[in-house]
Amino acid sequence: MIKRIKGCLPDCVQQVLIRADGEFQSWESVQACIHAKLDFIIANKRCNPVFDPAGWYQPKKRQPYQYNSCVYQPHGWKVPCRFVAMRIPIESTVSSDRGVQLVLFEDDRYKYRIFCTSLQRKAHKVIREYDKRADVENLVGESKREGLDAIPSSRFKSNYAYFQIVMLAYNIWRYMKILAERSARSTETVRDEQALTGIRTNTVRIARLRLLMISAKVVTASNRDKVRYSVHDSRTLGLFAFLKYLDMKRAQPRPWMA
Repeated sequence: MIKRIKGCLPDCVQQVLIRADGEFQSWESVQACIHAKLDFIIANKRCNPVFDPAGWYQPKKRQPYQYNSCVYQPHGWKVPCRFVAMRIPIESTVSSDRGVQLVLFEDDRYKYRIFCTSLQRKAHKVIREYDKRADVENLVGESKREGLDAIPSSRFKSNYAYFQIVMLAYNIWRYMKILAERSARSTETVRDEQALTGIRTNTVRIARLRLLMISAKVVTASNRDKVRYSVHDSRTLGLFAFLKYLDMKRAQPRPWMA
């Protein structure tokens, strides 16, 4: 799968970051990323890298989380790799008769999150980048609600074609949401901006309601069909600003670069 990633991407993509959970961790996965020149952050569940006890640091004093990094070569791996770690204090258990129950080893006081990565930035920034992966679960759930949950046929090829169409429609709407949010930032009036503000964080269904389900009527005049929107609808000006923004982008030689 990793070897096929680059062949599926357009030429304008300059950088790829693979973020995967612990079940994905293996030398085969890491080796494939290295050969394909893809950056990666993979959760660790299979090895025990050794971190320098003096290397733990706390970037924010108000948060008790500490971070560390090391270079470690697990058994069976051809080359050493960088590992980053985050440790979270575990609250001590309290006994009503004898007070606080102490732990025997220092490691028992913390919960650890460890990742294998090719990135060279600070450990807390690497883990913060990995944690953005949680947003993918929301997108997967949304795409399932938009049609992936329905399997229309018992034939593999028919289902394959159907899923391709569903994902194409879903991704187009995702791009529409992003463009609508950008158009709201570039509008001239406060009323236009308020009409579409926050649409990027809405689900596809809510975005569809806000962008398309606006009162209008189709009329014919001078041999031309026209769509007329009500000026009393608060979303009308925002929709017009969005359409004007799309026309402006389409007029650019390479609109996807801006």
